[in-house]
Amino acid sequence: MSALILHHYPSSPFSEKIRLVLGFKQLPWKSVIIPSIAPKPDVLALTGGYRKTPFLQIGADIYCDSALICQVLEHGHPEPVLYPPHLKGVARVFAQWADTTLFWAAMAYNLQPRGAQALFANVAPEAAQAFGEDRRQMSTGMQRLRPPDATAAYRSYLRRLAHMVEEHDFTFGTEPCVADFAAYHPLWFTRQCVPVMADIFQATPAVLEWMDRVAALGHGRMEKFSAADAITVAAGAEPMPVVDDIFQNEHGIALGSRVTIAAESFGTEPTEGELIAATRTRYTVRRTDPRAGTVHVHFPRIGYVLKEVSS
Repeated sequence: MSALILHHYPSSPFSEKIRLVLGFKQLPWKSVIIPSIAPKPDVLALTGGYRKTPFLQIGADIYCDSALICQVLEHGHPEPVLYPPHLKGVARVFAQWADTTLFWAAMAYNLQPRGAQALFANVAPEAAQAFGEDRRQMSTGMQRLRPPDATAAYRSYLRRLAHMVEEHDFTFGTEPCVADFAAYHPLWFTRQCVPVMADIFQATPAVLEWMDRVAALGHGRMEKFSAADAITVAAGAEPMPVVDDIFQNEHGIALGSRVTIAAESFGTEPTEGELIAATRTRYTVRRTDPRAGTVHVHFPRIGYVLKEVSS
């Protein structure tokens, strides 16, 4: 497998999830720091439209969404195991809940006025305003929890998580799995990015002890890398051949069609390209960029919308 290039920024919760997975697997990786808000021209050169964080680049293959990135890392580097065979179903279901329900409750709690004020305390007012406007645009049409409801939900979820990690070192046993990394990252944001909000953990000390165990896994072996160099890597590489897999055509859209793929809710900017794979777990489109050349951009099926481009 070619070098792993993670496009991320330090305070991104989903990036912390992947940084820890890289640490768990003790992998070397190249770190490209990207802007937290638009415009992101170097990002779009590789993804074609998708601008959520993080994404993983391997040569001329671009993997969007942390759930898919975890699967890609597991496939290329199967030890230690991220999806233990006896937990594969329950760990995936739990991780999906953590990446969605838990994440949005935590962030609605984290970014209520007291947390937002702390987060942007050392930032120019116009920068804080730009961040807020960017996230409003990315969440157009989303139903968001009000702070009191988010606080109540977050407390309940922390108690449930505490029940799990009081019995074991990690969520499902003595070793971490994908469920731990998915549950950890929104809590990490509370503790590390808006510590003024971290008093919510006082009732669940077992959660803090579990967080310390997850954090101790580290971030692997990171090397700084520039966006320009990452684009050069893509331009000089050929995308990996699409492995023959069963074409699951629930949409009536043939391979070779011009399509868009976009997230269902948050960050719905579409990526357009030629549909070259629609398997049980992912979509892949081929697209060409003047700077990055021909790339394959991959998305998970769950959480993403495939549409044919009208001629």
